[in-house]
Amino acid sequence: MDNAIYAALTRQAGLMREMRAVANNMANSSTTGFRREGVVFSEHMTALDRQRGTLSMANAQGREVDLTPAALSQTGGKLDLALEREGFFMVQTPQGNRLTRAGAFMMSPEGELVNADGYRVLDEGQAPIALPPGARSIGVGADGTISADGQPVGRVGVFDQPDRTLLRHEGGTLFSAEGAEPAPDAVVRQGFLEESNVNPVLEIARMIEVQRAYELGQSFLDGEDGRIRAVISVSVR
Repeated sequence: MDNAIYAALTRQAGLMREMRAVANNMANSSTTGFRREGVVFSEHMTALDRQRGTLSMANAQGREVDLTPAALSQTGGKLDLALEREGFFMVQTPQGNRLTRAGAFMMSPEGELVNADGYRVLDEGQAPIALPPGARSIGVGADGTISADGQPVGRVGVFDQPDRTLLRHEGGTLFSAEGAEPAPDAVVRQGFLEESNVNPVLEIARMIEVQRAYELGQSFLDGEDGRIRAVISVSVR
């Protein structure tokens, strides 16, 4: 009886993690460059005695990030950049360089290209990009080359991670940059931003499914609790 409760509790804990992931996806359904996340369930089995066979428990420690490209929306912003195909921009954070698909950039007071969090955007050599003050027009080519008033001043770096197992989602729109390499085939679009790849309708449907599964597990736990109390009550008598 105890084993049944332990197995149900591991399932409930996994469903709670998935519910949090779904809620986070829905909260970021309009966040530029966001990638939806899911929970990976696995099964852990342990041997019991010969008469009772094995005990199976759920494990939901893994995370899955959906890297499917999202639609591009036209903004007309001269420093709004989006990527077609694979690849990421690289930004410099206090914790080190990170990858992102969110390309809503701006010019800092120091004249550097930064994102909304103030992190400096890096070029192909992983160095900050400086923009000349007072430039009347800023252009960004499909290869990421930045020009000010018709003169090249730098090139936005586009990187990718060949080994997807090393690409770790670190929250928000940031990913680890360990092992990242230049992505020469990426296409940069100026005046566009990539939307979130979250489908709110599918996430709501998934939330309902997870909630019903959790309620079913809770009903089972309540039933087991009632049976245990009944056994204890009879034993006391």
